[in-house]
Amino acid sequence: MPRSDPRPWGLPTAGGGIARLAATEARAAGVDLGPLLKTSGLAAAQIDDADERLGVEEQIAFVEAVARALGRDRLGLELAQECDLRTIGLLYYVAASAETLLEAVQRIERFSTVANEAVVFRCSKGADMAIRLDYSGVARHSDRHQIEFFLTMLVRLCRSLAGLRLSPLSVMISHARSEGIDKYMKFFGCRTEFAAPYDAVVFRDECRRLPVVSADPYLSDILVGYCAETIASRRGARGSFRACVENVIAPLLPHGKPNASVVARKLNLSPRTLVRRLAAEDLSFASVLEEMRRELAMHHLENVRLSISQVAWLLGFQEAAAFTHAVRRWTGQTPSEIRRSKLSQIVSPEALG
Repeated sequence: MPRSDPRPWGLPTAGGGIARLAATEARAAGVDLGPLLKTSGLAAAQIDDADERLGVEEQIAFVEAVARALGRDRLGLELAQECDLRTIGLLYYVAASAETLLEAVQRIERFSTVANEAVVFRCSKGADMAIRLDYSGVARHSDRHQIEFFLTMLVRLCRSLAGLRLSPLSVMISHARSEGIDKYMKFFGCRTEFAAPYDAVVFRDECRRLPVVSADPYLSDILVGYCAETIASRRGARGSFRACVENVIAPLLPHGKPNASVVARKLNLSPRTLVRRLAAEDLSFASVLEEMRRELAMHHLENVRLSISQVAWLLGFQEAAAFTHAVRRWTGQTPSEIRRSKLSQIVSPEALG
């Protein structure tokens, strides 16, 4: 008979763990959370209530705001390295009670929406055990810290479950980074590729058969049932079609201007269907591409380690002059002027609230 509260022993099933960890770090550093919460569309009561489910977009925006306020550009990685694995809540326990590492990963794939409805885990059936993370209903290019948090926690979890310091064959992260990559390679113990086509961790095939040191078949049956009840009790929210299109465009940008035909093919749609579905949201392919480039430009220009030419390349512009022209059209300023303005805001006391 279904329970009205599918949470064994009070284990949290609500998402928002990384946002609450970030809030704790900010408070410890004396940062006023008020302005950061306001700009992210969150309230202090939501952060303080572990049972309150946070919107994914609001969580991404809040963690990004905290990272900027603290001056910690690798906040997602750092939080995942430092926190207790049990922060994952119910998802941790259902994985930890499995018999093999493959079974644990398959449970994460099946029940990941217990912790975060926007992230979809997919375990490959190929030669090696590749675990890919995809975003559903949320534009992947809007996030850096949350995805780095998930990838780091995933590797930590696999190491903990196997009782071994496993090193993946490779780690792929789809957003770009120009410095500090050695810190990622040191933690993961393998090549870490940024600006990759997708987000994934790849382990050797033999890792599938590794026994889980905390396996518990009796607890396993109970927790699998609870997870299934939890997911069944929630109505799956369908994300906008725009987010699906943006997530296809993002990895194509550095390789040139993506066109509607290519994007439609990758979505297994005809170009006409792509146009029709965007029109249903009062959008066009050109407007989605333009707005996405504008958002990414504002973000990349904050990174002084990226030259203007490199930012232009990341956004699919063949020449820096074309990029400068586009930025001036969007904002009335040149990329250099925007960079100076953003840097002055970051270092000013007012920016910290």
